[in-house]
Amino acid sequence: MAEKESSGKTFEREPAKRVFASELREARVQFKEGSEEMSPSYIMLPTGERCNRIFFCGELKNKEKRGDQNIFYTARVKDATGLFFINAGSYQQDAMLQMASLENDSYVAVTGKPIIREMQDGGFFVSVRVESISEVDDGTYRLWLDDTAKATLDRIEVFGETEDSAKAGEFYSTDPEKYLKIIYSALAGENY
Repeated sequence: MAEKESSGKTFEREPAKRVFASELREARVQFKEGSEEMSPSYIMLPTGERCNRIFFCGELKNKEKRGDQNIFYTARVKDATGLFFINAGSYQQDAMLQMASLENDSYVAVTGKPIIREMQDGGFFVSVRVESISEVDDGTYRLWLDDTAKATLDRIEVFGETEDSAKAGEFYSTDPEKYLKIIYSALAGENY
């Protein structure tokens, strides 16, 4: 979808990549492509996919409204492999209003930008700034699960053959077998 920047230039939105929570949680590499202020920022998944935006589904958990003046919402979204940590505030007004209307334990579909923060203790926290969130049914969640399993398998199939996956393999020491097990467990309905 093409959109206009304030400068009048048109730009293409990055496609949202499908990813399981367990893989996103392991992401540690974040980089900017280009030196301009509006250059896109990416994370590198352990399976070798660069992501500016991601798309995922799951059960909404622990939704909280925070702040007095600058109100924002935080929540978790649980898929078959783990938890996504999400947030939306005044800079994402539409997303914040969408989150406000949702109930815990409902299935949701989320599109957002992943962000990696290094903590003071040296650990990492990966969260997603929500662009849009809406309630979906169980069938939509299952369809997303199948699509995400296929997308992950596709990344594993070419792992080491692309420049990004070679870099990811070097940085993460990725074991593709681990992700095959995650896919199998997710499709079998087991909690990982």
